[in-house]
Amino acid sequence: MLDIAEELNRWVEQGRDFAVATVVAVGGSAPRQPGAALAVDSEGTAIGSVSGGCVEGAVYELCQQALEDGETVLERFGYSDDDAFAVGLTCGGIIDILVTPVRADSAARPVLAVALAAASAGDAAAVARVTSGPAELLGRALLVRTADPAGSYEGSLGGHPELDRTVAGEARALLDAGRTATVEIGADGSWCGQPLVVLVESSVPPPHMIVFGAIDFASALVRMGKFLGYHVTVCDARPVFATPTRFPDADEIVVDWPHRYLERTEVDGRTVLCVLTHDAKFDVPLLQLALRLPVAYVGAMGSRRTHEDRNVRLREVGVTELELARLRSPIGLDLGARTPEETALSIAAEIVANRRGGSGVSLTGAHTPIHHDGSHELSGRIGSVA
Repeated sequence: MLDIAEELNRWVEQGRDFAVATVVAVGGSAPRQPGAALAVDSEGTAIGSVSGGCVEGAVYELCQQALEDGETVLERFGYSDDDAFAVGLTCGGIIDILVTPVRADSAARPVLAVALAAASAGDAAAVARVTSGPAELLGRALLVRTADPAGSYEGSLGGHPELDRTVAGEARALLDAGRTATVEIGADGSWCGQPLVVLVESSVPPPHMIVFGAIDFASALVRMGKFLGYHVTVCDARPVFATPTRFPDADEIVVDWPHRYLERTEVDGRTVLCVLTHDAKFDVPLLQLALRLPVAYVGAMGSRRTHEDRNVRLREVGVTELELARLRSPIGLDLGARTPEETALSIAAEIVANRRGGSGVSLTGAHTPIHHDGSHELSGRIGSVA
């Protein structure tokens, strides 16, 4: 649901009633992951997607029904070999969809309104909703935010204060990791005598891509980074090249020596660093620092000869073999790229493959899964709480 927070927040501000259908669990080769959502307002306007098209029509009707009767429902869609024309996923996967009415009289509306406002503003927030359990708890929501004091939360799942505190703790942990997943609560821990499943959707600020080297290839990579949803910074020590005119799509342009900028910049496990300077006086001090930071990706441009020379220089300044093994160089996947745009595509493809665990090989004739963050069982569940 938080993946369409900006549009839904506008609906809330306009006082619209709507129903939101959210993917809460997937199995097999499902096209969307938990958290993906489709919403329908009282006028029939639809936004978002839960399946890439396979079951959108049926889900649209479920949303309209939920708006009419005010009931939250959980529906499973799969593929039936017995009836190829039945509503289901042609890819053979399975998705469970929670349909929640968000009307003026809905108990969950105040909490969801705050969650949508926070997510649309780019603030870190996680909303937890009961997706399986007693009917009276289905769809109830609870919100945690990093700005709140430790242990605080808004809303209630409607069971017991101890259940709320337990789920708030799980939601805060997932928010800290920037993850969306489901949590199983055992019957003893649910305080209602039945096990529960709770979906926790996390919304965090966009990850950071830092492009070092204000060259023509960098301009194409900035556009690609924005397309992938990164907050993109361009850094170069040469003010004549690092200008808004050359990089109109960048969120930030920094004129400084790359290693000095990186020293004072906060990074995390989602940050990607793309070193396009291919000049030893910039590369060596920058990579010496970058390869010791807890970032997602470090790539450096240059020929194979440049790569070997750079590795020698990095070893001379104390970079270990284990640290060197983190370096993606020459940067990008082998696409035969020539132009800046093609090169940017090859770099972006490597970043995505690294993030998702992809092999980078052609899917044609391969026996690898198409979607790497699912499994053959219903996925998204990270554990259970007794």
